[in-house]
This record gives sequence, structure tokens and C-alpha cells, in this order.
Amino acid sequence: MNRENAEKIITEYLKPVFGFALKRCKSIHDAEDLSQDIILKAYRAMLLRDDIEDAGKFIWTVAHNALANYYRNAAKNALGISLDMLAEAEDPTYLFSDDTDGETVKRLQSEIAYLSKLQRRIVIAYYYENRKQSDIADELGIPLGTVKWHLFEAKKELKRGMEKMRKSNQLKFNPVKFRYIGINGSAGDRHVGEFLRSSLSQNICYDVRNEAKSVEEIADDLGVSPVYVESEIENLEEYGLLKQQNSKYIINFLLSEPTSGFLAVQDELYKKAASIFANELYGELMQSGMMDDKFILCNKRTDSGKPDLNYLLWTLIPFITAGGNEPLGEEKIKFEQVATIRPDGGNNIFHAEIAPESLTLPEDYVYMNDFCGPGLFCRDGYGYALWTVDTEWSGRRITVDGDLFEKMMRVLGDFTAEYLLCEEEYAWLAERGYVKTYGDYKTAFKIFWQPVIIKDKKVMDELMRIGESIKEKHKAEFDELKAPYIEAALETVPAHLKKVKEYELQHVFRSDGWFILHCVRALLDNGKLKPPTEEQKKALSTLIFPR
Repeated sequence: MNRENAEKIITEYLKPVFGFALKRCKSIHDAEDLSQDIILKAYRAMLLRDDIEDAGKFIWTVAHNALANYYRNAAKNALGISLDMLAEAEDPTYLFSDDTDGETVKRLQSEIAYLSKLQRRIVIAYYYENRKQSDIADELGIPLGTVKWHLFEAKKELKRGMEKMRKSNQLKFNPVKFRYIGINGSAGDRHVGEFLRSSLSQNICYDVRNEAKSVEEIADDLGVSPVYVESEIENLEEYGLLKQQNSKYIINFLLSEPTSGFLAVQDELYKKAASIFANELYGELMQSGMMDDKFILCNKRTDSGKPDLNYLLWTLIPFITAGGNEPLGEEKIKFEQVATIRPDGGNNIFHAEIAPESLTLPEDYVYMNDFCGPGLFCRDGYGYALWTVDTEWSGRRITVDGDLFEKMMRVLGDFTAEYLLCEEEYAWLAERGYVKTYGDYKTAFKIFWQPVIIKDKKVMDELMRIGESIKEKHKAEFDELKAPYIEAALETVPAHLKKVKEYELQHVFRSDGWFILHCVRALLDNGKLKPPTEEQKKALSTLIFPR
């Protein structure tokens, strides 16, 4: 049972237990001792057990057992140790005396830092500020008996800590560093990087990736005071990156620590699948006759006046490969079942990846360098959506926001209207690479869109049908390729996160950044796709299409 619940239950039974003892003991003093003994034993037992279904029945069982001991020992007048005595007994005066040597004082101060937050406050108030226990209880809003119990437990912890060396843990000397942080879903008001804002927060998460630990255990592993760990944990728990399990904490997002073996399996999977899909998709698009369709607008034109086919393919191939970000029809696990709703308005699945110190990988391994996406932006009331994916060949990161989207939609509302935006707004879009402007704004002003635009939904549906037919044609082959990868991906995921991982593994080859990367790389390697020019990079792989 967690400490908060135990304290709440104990508080409710303080008076009834004292009444129970008062009716059965010879004196008020004995009744106080017996009731405190009952409360202490019940409280400590509840902290150690999670199977107590009826708290009242449990406490009264403890009470009758303690009463039996009282009767047996009445002749000797030895009921055990009361909470008052606990607070004063075995007082480690050698730890707090004036003549304590400097090194011991430093050790003691260090050990106090390893106590829990509440115990630190109580110990400092009682021993350093010389405050009464009743005053401390009133200030903290907890029962006096709880203060006494914490003092007793704190002294035991301080003695134990002074008598041993803190255990060695690799994280103290070699902290990990996350190579990648990202989300699947909608972002909130906070930037993704803020959630794991420091090396400390990253290492806290890494330390509890497989096993729930207390604040004190985490602090010990990291070699820092719980003072620093607690504030980080509070932030991480508030935003759903950690979850509490019986007063301990465990990671609540997908943290991958790649190995050479796993990455080799992943690389082989995507290379084989991309070689099949990308080459067939390229061939189908070339034979479809759709590259010259009047409803596909591409203002990146060659000297002949025709659309720049290579630039067009840099958008259509990633978009079709991703499946257009449309929901997967055969999903067994839905996004809503596994995503976390965060206080900043985000609704997403959080990811991070450890930067491995060294890995031995195949010479032709395809690395994901500066890759982000794919991303979809749309709003109710507009007839279009914007899709984009950033790769190592792009000249910018995904920066679509509501203001940018609204400006673009105002122009798209009527392709012949050239004055829907003011001159500064066109300049703002041009600076971000989404339009090019020519001529004087008040006279012969022209704009040219840099993203590819599909104006007719039937055209877009036909393009998507081409991609889906290829995936369906090779479904059995693709499923066979995915099987060992999926098995390896699930092996290292904690039990409570397997469903989250299984949800994402449903989308291998669909809205899948790795698949897009490998398909692009396969076509670049065989010369069917050419690298973009510097001028083309800002709006590369960005598509506006009807919803």
C-alpha cells in the first residue's frame, strides 16, 4: 500500500484504537502505549502489503494480537516501545553532538539528503531547528504519530547510511544520453524536448526503464540527492512519462536502446521491402500518365515548361509510401487506447532512443540522419490538408503551425485571387519557402506555390490506390519479412508498454519514417530519383491535397 493511503487509514483509526486500549488497560499511560504500538505495527505492515482488502478488519486483528501481548507481559510491565519512546530511544547523539568531527558532519549531511522529502523536513525541523513534534505535525498536516514514526525510521536510515559505502552504479560515472526524442500524435503547448529537459531527467527514466524504483533508490543509483530527483520526477509524472507503482516509479514511454543485432534485423527488413515497393511504385507512376495530370500542380518547372518530374516524385513517392497518413483499416489496437493525454493539451505516444556508445553495423547500413515525420496538418472548415516529411535532403524542419496553415488556406481558397494576403504575408510565406513571388505587389504581381498541390480528390485517391495495390500484392511476403523484426522489437519492452509498442508495430510500412527513408534511398541508389537542388529543399516533400 502506498504511504499516502496508509497514513489516511491510520489517521481515521487513531481515536477508535485509543478507545479500544483505554477500555482494556490498567492506566491511561498503558492505553497510550498500547494504542501507539497497535498503530505502529499496523502502519508498518500496511506499507509492506498490497493484499489488504478490509483495512478495518486488518487493524482490529493487529489490535487484538497486540492486546494479547499486553496481557502476557503485564506482569513484567513491558509492552514494547511506544511511539514517544521511539522518537527518543536510541537517539544517535554521536551524529548530532557538538563535538562531532567535520568529516562525520559532512557524511551526516550527505545521508540526510538521501532521506525521503518528508523525512528530511521532519529531521531538520526536529534536530536542527529544535522544534516540537506536535508543531511539526501541525505544520505538515499529518498525525503526531506519523511524525514520531518518521523520526524513528529516519534515524535507522541515517545509521545504516553512515555505516556503509553507497553502492556503485554505472550511471554515476557514465550517464546515458538520449539521441532522439519525439512523439506520435498531436503535440501540446510544450516543445517535445522540454519533457526530458536535462541529463538528470533522461537518466532517471533510463534507471527505471525495466523496474520500478523509489526516489531514494533512483537517487542512490544516480549518485545525487533525492532533493534533485524529486522535482524531476514530479514533472515527469505530471506529463505521463513516469507512472507510480506502490510509491515507486517506472518509465511510461517507449525508450529504445538499439543493439547491433536488432539494427541489422531492422535494416535487412526495410531494405528488402523498400526495394520491392519503391521500384514498383516508380514504374507504376511512370506508366500511369498521371504525372502530367492538370489537377496536379507543380510550379517547379523545367525550361520546356513541363513540371519538374524529379521534384514531383520527391513529394508523391513519400506520400504514397506513407499511405497518406490515413487510418489503417485493420487496426486491432486503436490510438486512443494507448496514447497519453498530457496537461499541455498533447495527445500522443512519446518516444526516445539511447545514443549507443559503439555499434558494429553493416557497411551499407542506412542511417536515419536529420529525419522527422511524416506530419499531417489540417483544420475543420478548410477543404485542404498539408502533409510533409523532412529528411536529410530537406532544407528545413517541420514548422507548420496554425498561423502558417491559415495563410496558405486563404490563398488556396481561390487560386486565381492574387490579393487575398497583404504584401508582408506573402513575404512571410516566401521566407519559409512555400511561395515564390514575382513583380511589384501593386501592379504585375505573381505568386508560384512551391509545395505540390493536388486539386482533385479523385486524382489523389487514384494515386493512393496505386500504392495500396502494391502493398496488397506483396502482403504475404511483407508479413513474413516483418515477423522476426516485430518479435525482436517486443523483447525489450516492459510488460505495461507492450500494447503501446504493438499499436505502433501495426504501422510498419505505413506512416513509417523508416520505410519512407529506405524507399527514397533505394531510388537514389539506382538513379531513378535525383538529389534535389538547393533551391528545391525548403518545400521538398510537401503536399497540399483536398480533404
